[in-house]
Amino acid sequence: MTFKGGVHPVEGKDLSKDKPTRELLPKGELVYPVSQHIGAPAKPIVAVGDVVLKGQMIAEAGGFVSAPIHASVSGTVKAIEPRRVPTGDMVNSIVIESDGEFKEVEYQTVDDVDALSGEEIIAKVRDAGVVGMGGAGFPTHVKLSPKEPDKIDTIIVNGAECEPYLTSDYRIMLDDSDKLVGGLKIILKLFPNAKGYIAIENNKPECIAKLQELTKDESRIEVATLLTKYPQGGERQLIYAVTHREINSKMLPADAGCIVDNVETVVSVYNAVKLGKPVMNRVFTVTGDAVADPCNFEFAIGTSFQELLDAAGGFKEQPQKIISGGPMMGFAMFGLDVPTTKTTSALLCMTKDEVAAAENIATACINCGRCVEACPEQIVPSRLSKFAQHGDMASFEKWHGMECVECGSCSFTCPAKRPLAQYIKTMKKQIIAERRKK
Repeated sequence: MTFKGGVHPVEGKDLSKDKPTRELLPKGELVYPVSQHIGAPAKPIVAVGDVVLKGQMIAEAGGFVSAPIHASVSGTVKAIEPRRVPTGDMVNSIVIESDGEFKEVEYQTVDDVDALSGEEIIAKVRDAGVVGMGGAGFPTHVKLSPKEPDKIDTIIVNGAECEPYLTSDYRIMLDDSDKLVGGLKIILKLFPNAKGYIAIENNKPECIAKLQELTKDESRIEVATLLTKYPQGGERQLIYAVTHREINSKMLPADAGCIVDNVETVVSVYNAVKLGKPVMNRVFTVTGDAVADPCNFEFAIGTSFQELLDAAGGFKEQPQKIISGGPMMGFAMFGLDVPTTKTTSALLCMTKDEVAAAENIATACINCGRCVEACPEQIVPSRLSKFAQHGDMASFEKWHGMECVECGSCSFTCPAKRPLAQYIKTMKKQIIAERRKK
C-alpha cells in the first residue's frame, strides 16, 4: 500500500525510538499563544493576577473554526502580551507563572461512551480544544462535523510518521495503544457507515503487531500496513495508499468519503470524551546528532524549547541547524527561548547544515527528471520553480503549481542541489495573497 513518487531519506529514528517516554514537569513561567490552530485566534478569558488551575480554560474559541486553550499548570496569570513564537512572529500570549503544585480542576469522566449522542461527543472534543496535532492544527470538532456525515466511509488514523528522526507517534502507538483504539472507536460512533484504518509504515513492526492484537476482534477496525516511503504520511498520499481515491487542492478528504487524524489527535479525542481532559500535554521528540540524550518527553504545552533541550542533556556539540519539526517539512529556528504549542512535535538539532552547504554548490537544472519522478503529486517541480523565479503566476497555475504539497521531495532528490520546494512554496504564498486581495 503506497503512492506514486516519494523518496527514501535517512530515517534517523534509532536515536530516540527505543527510549521510554519521560514525563517532564515544567519550571517557572509557561507561555500560551492564542493562535495554536488554523482559524480564528482564541480569546483570553482570564486577566493578569488571576489564579488558575491546571485544566482550566484560559482562552475561548474565537469562532466555529477555532479552539479553546487550557492551562497546563496551576499558577498566576503574569501577563497577556505579544510573545515570539517558533516561526518568528509576535503573537498575543497568556503568560502563567507556575506555582509548582499542579492543582487541577475536576474532570467530568464518562463511564459509558456508548450512551453519548454524536452532538455530545463533538461538543466534548470542541470544549477540550482538540486540534490536529500532527502539525496542521485544524480544529478536530470541525473535521468531525462534515456536511454529509453519512457519506463518510473511511476513518484513517495517521500512524505513518514518515518524517525522518521523529518518533513521538511511534512511542504513542506503543505506550498509549489502548487509548488510540478507544479514540478511534469514539470517532467511529459518529459515522455508522465508516470503517477505521490505523495506517502504519512497515518500518514499525512492533506497532503493527501490538495494534493488530488489540483490534483482532474489532470488525470495524483494521491495521493498514504501508510501505516505508516519504511523504507516506501526507494526507493525500495516505488516502490514496489506503483507498486508492485521489483528492486535489480544491477538495477536502470528506469529499472522498474520508477523515484523517494523527495518532496523538485520536488519543486526545479519547482523553476529551472518556476522561473529560482538555489538551494540556503532548509527546515531543528532542533529537539529532548534536543532542546529548535524544529522547521523547510528555510535557506541558507552553513549556519553552530550551527547557526541553536542557532535559535532554543539552548540546553535546554546537549545532549548525536547529529545526522545529523534522528535516523535510520543519522550519529552521532562530533561538530556543520560545514556547511550545499544541502543534509542535519535535526539536531537531544537527551538527551540520546540509541545506546551506548545498546552496553554495547549486548549479543549473540538468533536465534529469528526478524531481518529477519523486513528486507525489506528479507535477513538474523544475519547470514550476523557473516560473516562480520569473514571477510568472499564470504559467505557474496553468502547470498545476497549486497542487504542490510542499513535502520537499524535489529538493531532496535534485542532483543540481536547487531549492525547488522553496521557490514553489514562495510562489504559492504570493498567489494566495493575490487571491485574497481580489
